[in-house]
Amino acid sequence: MNTAMTNPDEPGDLAGEVEEWLADQTEDAPDEHVEDAEPEPWQATKRVRGLRAEVIEGHHLLALQADEAPLLVDTPKVRRRRKQGAEAGRLHALANEPALLAWQAARWRRVLTAVAFVALGLALGWSTAGVQVFASEGAKAWSPGWMFAWLVEPFLSLALLTVVAAEAFLATRGQPLEDKKLRKIKRLFLGLTLGMNAWPHLPGVTKNFTVSGLVLHILGPIVAVAIATALPIIWRAFADLDHGRAVGATYSPLLPRSTAETGSLTASPLLPPVGPTGTLVARARSLIKDGVLPRQPSATQIRQALKCGTTTAGKVRDALRGEA
Repeated sequence: MNTAMTNPDEPGDLAGEVEEWLADQTEDAPDEHVEDAEPEPWQATKRVRGLRAEVIEGHHLLALQADEAPLLVDTPKVRRRRKQGAEAGRLHALANEPALLAWQAARWRRVLTAVAFVALGLALGWSTAGVQVFASEGAKAWSPGWMFAWLVEPFLSLALLTVVAAEAFLATRGQPLEDKKLRKIKRLFLGLTLGMNAWPHLPGVTKNFTVSGLVLHILGPIVAVAIATALPIIWRAFADLDHGRAVGATYSPLLPRSTAETGSLTASPLLPPVGPTGTLVARARSLIKDGVLPRQPSATQIRQALKCGTTTAGKVRDALRGEA
């Protein structure tokens, strides 16, 4: 408190001293409204913490679920199926390649020929026993006549197989054997084999005739006749196959890389036929040049001049017209 003497006649100075005294009293008195200390911070319970984490997790999940990137990623099953589909597509395109078509035809021709010759050998072997009975004429077992009778069917079979093999092989080269004498020789061999098997079992010749016995003994020659007739036709059909690219073929690993990258195939120029058909086309050109055939021969004229099948003659005719 300021103790300096003041002039009582000056009211302004007295009022200032009173204010200073009141201020000092106010500063010295304790404040009853102020708390003694700050409260302790509130601790969250386990349940509150779990709910807060769940809310935060929900917000993150909502944000992530809006992104469709995981839906675009291929699963192992989808990836495996796509790989299988791509492999199947490439194999299909590869199967339409001319080289693969020719290889497949050659493989099947070998298989069918092997099966046919095995069946033909078994059929002729089956008829060997019947021919031996006919040729031995009741000779005693292990006698010279009885033993030589076993050789009758083999030399007939070898002669027949020679004719059949020649017909089948030449048919693949576009030169089918259509000589009448050769056909008669083949029919003679087959007729002899069939007759010698059937004769001992015909009614009136055998005492105990049965249809089953007759059929069993003529079964081998009949199968041999069927195979000998069908095999050249089959080989000729394989020779007439066209191994050109199939219409609508797509990408194949055998194609040039530049063609494969374009995604489409352009039309290839017309190429002259190759193989047996190409040889026949060259011969037909030579015959046209010599005046044997007209400038635009028909399929019948080509077939008669080249001694080939109707299908092959049609292909030769189309090739000649394409060149014209």
